[in-house]
Amino acid sequence: MNRIEEKFSAAAAQGESALVGFVTAGDPDLSRSFEIIEAMCGAGIDILELGVPFSDPTADGPVIQRSSARALKSGANMSQILDMTRKLRDRTDVPIILFSYYNPILAYGTDRFYGDALAAGADGTLVVDLPPEESAELTGAWDFSRFALIRLVAPTTPAERMKRIAADAAGFLYMVSKTGVTGSAGLDTASVAHHVAVLRNATKLPICVGFGISTAEDVSALSRTADGVVIGSAFERLIEENLTRPDLPALVAERTRVYKEATKRAPIQPSR
Repeated sequence: MNRIEEKFSAAAAQGESALVGFVTAGDPDLSRSFEIIEAMCGAGIDILELGVPFSDPTADGPVIQRSSARALKSGANMSQILDMTRKLRDRTDVPIILFSYYNPILAYGTDRFYGDALAAGADGTLVVDLPPEESAELTGAWDFSRFALIRLVAPTTPAERMKRIAADAAGFLYMVSKTGVTGSAGLDTASVAHHVAVLRNATKLPICVGFGISTAEDVSALSRTADGVVIGSAFERLIEENLTRPDLPALVAERTRVYKEATKRAPIQPSR
């Protein structure tokens, strides 16, 4: 059992969903970024999505776009992010997913990326703009039991397409909660629950829900139906609003604890 599987198994055994947290590596700079991420890991995050900054993050809303711009301005690149991954792995057993667009991986070298990411202790990757039909040149020689390929499923994805996507995935499936970009407002939990139920018919992998989740109430509601809840823009918004505060890592850690507490599912009351 790999680290990702262990986390989902442990969360389920404790009656919780997994808290998956996204932050852009290198935001606001490499040193402070590491402090923030290490604090999140120590505060109870279950899985870390470590965002590789990219100049054209078309699936992301303005908050994460600005975080990528700050990280790129600070000089963050793939080599430094892999170094950060290696340093984190020395200090935590939290699974690390490298969240990227395809361009930074292609520029780094696809075979080199796989080998270096494994060596650094990363547990998988999510490539936002890489559909199953075009991924073989990147993933054809990968061992998914060692390095998972996380796949995205949209709320508009037909059931048959869900099966196609799930057949070429590992680790977990990322169910997008709604159409639009990351951080956009409005969350219909009933609709999300329906799409999660449909997706469960296509896979035995854990299902995590993300996009537009910002409050503990959102986390609590979605934890009733999903195996994990992904939060990204809310963390990056907190970072952006407190860039100059010396206690920024502590602020992010406290928010992490609040979200993690919300993943605990209320026990089912016996019927009378």
